[in-house]
Amino acid sequence: MKTTVIVTTYNRPDALASVVQGFFLQEDLDFDLVIADDGSDRHTWDVISQLKLDAPFEISHVWHEDLGFRAAAIRNKAIRASRGEYLIFTDGDCIPRTSFVSNHKKLAEHGYFLAGNRVLLSRTLTQKILTHDVGIGQWHSWTILKYYFVRDINRLMPLISSTWLTPFRKSSPSRWEGVKTCNFSAWRSDLFKVNGFEEQYEGWGLEDSDLVVRLLKNGVKHKNARQATPTLHLWHTENDRGSLERNQERLRAIMGSDRIKANIGLEQIGL
Repeated sequence: MKTTVIVTTYNRPDALASVVQGFFLQEDLDFDLVIADDGSDRHTWDVISQLKLDAPFEISHVWHEDLGFRAAAIRNKAIRASRGEYLIFTDGDCIPRTSFVSNHKKLAEHGYFLAGNRVLLSRTLTQKILTHDVGIGQWHSWTILKYYFVRDINRLMPLISSTWLTPFRKSSPSRWEGVKTCNFSAWRSDLFKVNGFEEQYEGWGLEDSDLVVRLLKNGVKHKNARQATPTLHLWHTENDRGSLERNQERLRAIMGSDRIKANIGLEQIGL
């Protein structure tokens, strides 16, 4: 199964480097990676140039002008640039565990999208990771426990692999709440059928929920990837939520309609 990983970033090259290096350590390296860059400056470009030289897989870089938070639009560009039939999404501040790609691929199933989860790291632990005082993605159980007990990790359960969840992974097929594109995967063909992300979402919030709602309306069901594909979310200041109310109105509108396609999405790129 040809797979592409899509990593969204914006002006945080140190975090992006740690995330992509986490992909260097994957058990399954049979994928290519597209960096979806929401308008970063030359510092990020320089880091990406070095990552391309070091990577054990192909890295592509798609970019657009910095006109504010436009994650939906740059993800669509990345989808267009992808070559995989299966696409795995994450963010440039979410470090994958070594089984991240392999477990997304193992759980992939036609007719479903996958939604995983994350743990939040403290500011202190984040700084240690970014300065390379702490390794990434390969922590043993005792290391995880240590960071949890000193409150450098907010939750323990997502990091504990559990086979007992297997029979329940399809127990909430119509659930859209809580699905985030920092840990999400879907068939490329399913994304094209709904015209990808809705680019009318500008500013932080809910563009991922809008996509999931439309996928569900088109018959693609939710499959739970929790405790199989966790990511380590590096600390950052809270995003500006000034657009959230407007985006909530957009989401309510799509939930109350029969529309499955984005008004401005994959089909409109380049027009």
